[in-house]
Amino acid sequence: MTGIRDVLAQQKAELEKRFKEPYIERDTKLKIGSVKDNLIRVITGPRRAGKSFFAIHWLNKNARFGYINFDDEKLATTKEFDELLAITDFLYGSPELLLLDEIQNLDKWELIANRLQRQGRKLFITGSNSNLLSKELATHLTGRHLQITVFPFSFKEFIKLQNQEPTATQTSEKLFEYATHGGYPEPLVKNTNHNEYLSTLFDSILFKDIVKRYKIRKPNAIEDLAQFLLSNASNEYSFQRLAELTKSKSAHTVQKYLGYLEEAFLLFSLKRFSFKTREQLAFNKKIYAIDNGFITAKASKSTQDIGKLYENIVAVHLKKAEIDGKLHFYYWKNPQHEEVDFVIKENGKITALIQVCYNVSNPDTKKREIRSLIKAKQALKCNELIVLTNNYAAEETAEWYGEKAKIKYIPLWKWLLQ
Repeated sequence: MTGIRDVLAQQKAELEKRFKEPYIERDTKLKIGSVKDNLIRVITGPRRAGKSFFAIHWLNKNARFGYINFDDEKLATTKEFDELLAITDFLYGSPELLLLDEIQNLDKWELIANRLQRQGRKLFITGSNSNLLSKELATHLTGRHLQITVFPFSFKEFIKLQNQEPTATQTSEKLFEYATHGGYPEPLVKNTNHNEYLSTLFDSILFKDIVKRYKIRKPNAIEDLAQFLLSNASNEYSFQRLAELTKSKSAHTVQKYLGYLEEAFLLFSLKRFSFKTREQLAFNKKIYAIDNGFITAKASKSTQDIGKLYENIVAVHLKKAEIDGKLHFYYWKNPQHEEVDFVIKENGKITALIQVCYNVSNPDTKKREIRSLIKAKQALKCNELIVLTNNYAAEETAEWYGEKAKIKYIPLWKWLLQ
């Protein structure tokens, strides 16, 4: 166990260094004021989004804890967990609370977590595979855990990096920067090259968390699929069409690969709204990236559509709210192919229809957005109509063939900071 002792000692030294690094307070809340109960705190989210940093800084303020990071092959493959635990207790003075980082790498982790909980240990665990964690949590830890999701920096958190209150003009300019670089903390805090960092991170997640874990024999196929989807973020897709475009073996293979990409928090899909569940399942979905920086770093297009980047920001913002249980959201499209970017549903009721339009100064563009919103208003019986813009702010009454509607134009930066 000498090798494992050395790894754990090195992790402890690294942990102490991390306490001294700059930390931006996250908007994510643990929803609790103490850790006196016996519930396991499960912190999920993309790799490098700040899960561990969030956990260690919260714990450092509130409790004495031990730390094991299973993103290390020697620890992840150990068959002697009790010895590993004994070394941890020695290094940290037998703490009651343990932080187990990237726990999905440990075989049968859920059984070990269950046993530790029964023994009275208080656990914080982090993981970067949504399906793996949720499936095992539902099976083995039902009712005995609280789940928290940490995404890359929101725009509000991104603004905190500035160390001063920016003006409206500066905030709008910062939104353009955020739309291009995304919110991954490390390149922002350390001011490193965003594209290089995010390209390397994306490839690492793809090959380590997907290709290696699921033993994919032709990694080029899922790599091509991922790049194609990033290049078409905010667009519709069908599994059959993706199979043809990426020359995959079958639509079933594409569906399986996309599931892996979503589990690893690289991409997510959005359903088209319908009051009929069967129709909703049959319709095409839209694809979004978990962070805009991945689009800029990995998409094949030489220039990015700023409107699509803004739409992706809104989708991520709403996805986080959906994971937190605040709402459900969809896109809407009628048989005439008129679309509304986002349909917001709260407590079983449609509460808002949202279009994202970077520039509404073009009369034809504005007319198209208004027409789609009013038609969706009629179909979905919703009066809260919003157009998120670059800088245009107004509240206007519009009409389409006798149907009147009040439309709010809100700068995206202001909506994100509300």
